[in-house]
Amino acid sequence: MALWGGRFETGPDSLFKALNDSLRFDYRLALEDLDGSLGWASAIHKAGVLTDEEHRSLAQSIRDLRAAVERDPQLPLISGTQAGDEDIHSWVERTLIERVGDLARKLHTGRSRNDQVATDLRLWTRRAIDDRLAELLACRRSLINLASRELETIIPGYTHLQRAQPVLMAHWCLAYEQMFARDSARLANARAGVNVCPLGSGALAGTAYPIDRAALAADLGFDRCSSNSLDAVSDRDFVAETLAACAITGVHLSRLGEDLIIYGSQEFAFFEFHDSVSSGSSLMPQKKNPDSAELLRGKCGRIAGDLVALLTTLKGLPLAYNKDLQEDKEPLFDAMDHLSLCLRVTPRILDTLTVRRGTCLGAAEGGYSNATDLADYLVSKGVAFRHAHDIVGAAVRHAISKSVPLGSLPLADLRAFSDRIGPDVFDRISIERGLRSREVTGGTGREAVAAALARARAELESAG
Repeated sequence: MALWGGRFETGPDSLFKALNDSLRFDYRLALEDLDGSLGWASAIHKAGVLTDEEHRSLAQSIRDLRAAVERDPQLPLISGTQAGDEDIHSWVERTLIERVGDLARKLHTGRSRNDQVATDLRLWTRRAIDDRLAELLACRRSLINLASRELETIIPGYTHLQRAQPVLMAHWCLAYEQMFARDSARLANARAGVNVCPLGSGALAGTAYPIDRAALAADLGFDRCSSNSLDAVSDRDFVAETLAACAITGVHLSRLGEDLIIYGSQEFAFFEFHDSVSSGSSLMPQKKNPDSAELLRGKCGRIAGDLVALLTTLKGLPLAYNKDLQEDKEPLFDAMDHLSLCLRVTPRILDTLTVRRGTCLGAAEGGYSNATDLADYLVSKGVAFRHAHDIVGAAVRHAISKSVPLGSLPLADLRAFSDRIGPDVFDRISIERGLRSREVTGGTGREAVAAALARARAELESAG
């Protein structure tokens, strides 16, 4: 069904119809289109367009149709394709006409598909963000649980993928929890931008009927109504902001996936993936591949591409509505689908992860990762840090030549580099002492990490 044929003598060319029609993807807006239609029916009833009986009949028909879509979300796509409906709005109007006759033709009074689809998309995006926020909470909970489980585990911390300083594994877990907490905040902020009602803006100039737009906005759960009709029907900033938040979340998932892949490799052997989130090789029987984490990493590019696709579509559009804006939905749907899948699988990876604590500790003890502690020891003995840095660098070079850790060098060897070094040095450069020395807020000391874990758990509970 087309909603615009009166001015035309012929129907659309088949190729144009294939290009133009959007039901194949915008059928996903069916529930939102029906919710918006229910709100609009109430608004035009209050404006005197519908009688009390007409409103009751039409509203009940909309609710019945909504229930049918809830039972079978594919209903609009299947029946609409068979009927040749152009988009989800066409399907809703045609189906309501079949149910209540000409009364359904009154529903579109004072409304355009321009403000209708803008409303639908905001309603859909709001719901999708709420779902992603719940999924992010689950990821954060899994990271917090893993941190609790591995609170005593020590791993090497890295810069440039070179061993740098020992850290608690819980500290590593909470670093990703902080990333996901920021992602939650970004999505919540994007949701505030989404929650503005454009309905009543008409095609571009506003509706000609006395609609109480503030009441309509409240009826649909929006915080407020839009203040400019030209902007309202053409604004897709809320989609761009949502996709930007999704893309950054994808980057964090990719970084987590990368760490898991590296640490799970045979070269590192810190972690082992559970069979349920791994795959094998069709040729090499011994392989156990971290495909789940690799796909966390791989999906990031797709989600970022969805953001770029939308921004490219928007960048040259004049006011107000243009059919280019039909291209807003598929990137949004795609990004949300794949982000949701990644967020839902992440807890399964983390909850089933095996940590090889002995291997982690051995790696943390190697690589001269206590060199900074030796420099700090010299500072405590009155040596300027830059001078201490040079001394320790020379001592590390000597230890490397002997193929021994710093802590295994004889005291006499260490004193050859500085007479400020005494017998107490060996305690000061131990891993445990190094951790105890970093009890600042945000540091990797055991007490600092335990406090950070408690804060993260409290924040999670308040958010959930």
